[in-house]
Amino acid sequence: MEYRQLGNSGLRVSALTLGTMTFGGAGHWARVGDTDLADATRQIDICIDRGINFIDTANVYSSGLSEEILGEAIKHRRDGVVLATKARMPMGDGPNDAGLSRHHIIAECENSLRRLQVDHIDLYQVHEWDGATPLEETMEALDSLVRSGKVRYVGVSNYGGWQLMKALAVADRHGYQRFVTQQIYYSLQARDAEYELLAIAVDQGVGVLVWSPLAGGLLSGKYRRGVEPPEGSRGLTDWNEPPVRDQEQLYDIVEVLVEIADGHGVSAAQVALAWSLARPGIVSLIIGAKNEEQLVDNLGAADLELSEGDHARLEEVSRPPLLYPYWHQAKTANDRLSPADLTLLGPHVSG
Repeated sequence: MEYRQLGNSGLRVSALTLGTMTFGGAGHWARVGDTDLADATRQIDICIDRGINFIDTANVYSSGLSEEILGEAIKHRRDGVVLATKARMPMGDGPNDAGLSRHHIIAECENSLRRLQVDHIDLYQVHEWDGATPLEETMEALDSLVRSGKVRYVGVSNYGGWQLMKALAVADRHGYQRFVTQQIYYSLQARDAEYELLAIAVDQGVGVLVWSPLAGGLLSGKYRRGVEPPEGSRGLTDWNEPPVRDQEQLYDIVEVLVEIADGHGVSAAQVALAWSLARPGIVSLIIGAKNEEQLVDNLGAADLELSEGDHARLEEVSRPPLLYPYWHQAKTANDRLSPADLTLLGPHVSG
């Protein structure tokens, strides 16, 4: 297993992360998975045996049950695990039971510590943007958690480019802890993050953690043109996360994935994951599985190295169009581009 630096920090984490959104299966989360304690413990055993040291959860997953199961499963091996969780989403019906106010952040951190049965959280992430709370309040609350020893590092998830840069500026201005990671959706199916977020990662040292690198299973090889997906699949249904804006392009991408996979003797999922691991700014891919077979297959991506030709084919079939001002920069400013600029513009400008 490869270990990578967690953004601009001294902490090293595995290139693959175990995601636990499937743990619990309470309420509507059952559509994602319903992994119980025994199966969760087995998944964690497999991951640790394969060198994974990073596990990600969130307070909202199955209304706290995911954290409870995870806490029970790792309580005798906490020291070998880098533990990440999140807060922001509603955890009750009260007016202060959601958001990124100091009140909610501190309360939910305490609740997560209790459910996880730990005395600190290694990476505490804000799960989503909160435009109703001043960033100064949010960043100060997170800073106080780090200074208290209850949190080691802080990260962000699902922020836009300007929102992330503003948060970093607030932290720098006041001397608060900076976000060391951003957890984002990014895959061959939707490369929107390349417009801003990957460039910020390279420029600001904010490591990228990728959720749903298989696009909710859409890149697993199960969803192909003219083929009925397996019963119980949630892709291309009203679940709609992630959304599919161009279904024909999705099918084209999957066909290329399957062809490359056949050439390597691996699954399409492994090829999709290996592509993501090679992208700029990526620290770790968060993989979750409904069963052991899926998990073991996904773990195989850590050992797969794609050729330049493989990358070129995947680039051709999935490359996002250049939006303004990037098409203009590619045409008129390509003599003075930084490494951050090249995360998007590199394929569009000549050497």
